[in-house]
Amino acid sequence: MTRQQLERCIEEHGKAIYSFCRHLAGNLQEAEDLYQDTFLSAVELSDRIDYESNPKSYLLSVAVHIWQNRKRKFAWRKRIADMRPIVDERDEESSEATDLSPEEQIIDREQAEIVQKAVHALPERLRIVVLLFYIEELSTAQIAAMMRIPKGTVLSRLHQARKLLKRELEEVFDEKSDG
Repeated sequence: MTRQQLERCIEEHGKAIYSFCRHLAGNLQEAEDLYQDTFLSAVELSDRIDYESNPKSYLLSVAVHIWQNRKRKFAWRKRIADMRPIVDERDEESSEATDLSPEEQIIDREQAEIVQKAVHALPERLRIVVLLFYIEELSTAQIAAMMRIPKGTVLSRLHQARKLLKRELEEVFDEKSDG
């Protein structure tokens, strides 16, 4: 991949990669670090990226592998010397004007936050698959290739995640409607 192709790739897929990093990391600082490290790796591995095939998928794969390595290192360090986790930062993005009333906008935002928290609470192996499938809209075959796991495992993880999310969200939304 040439420098121009890499720049074009960043231009075309940068926002999607950043969004994925935000969902995966759960806080702004870690997401920015992950995003930067993903593209640094892309520069280092530019000879491996085939711009004509699917560079977005490759970059998402790089981000997932960097994230998994970080989590492994963090877990190892935590066993050696327990460290306090970084507190999630709230990054309020500018909201675009909609046709919804202010009350409806607040309800939509609250529901989105509840769903995001439920997804973030999933075990990482399930959360990554959910984010790749629903946020990045990758096929199960693409996810399997990216994560180097069988397609059946991807399907199984999606099923498990849906089951957990359904149970969690039904409890939350049932409580809200009862209250």
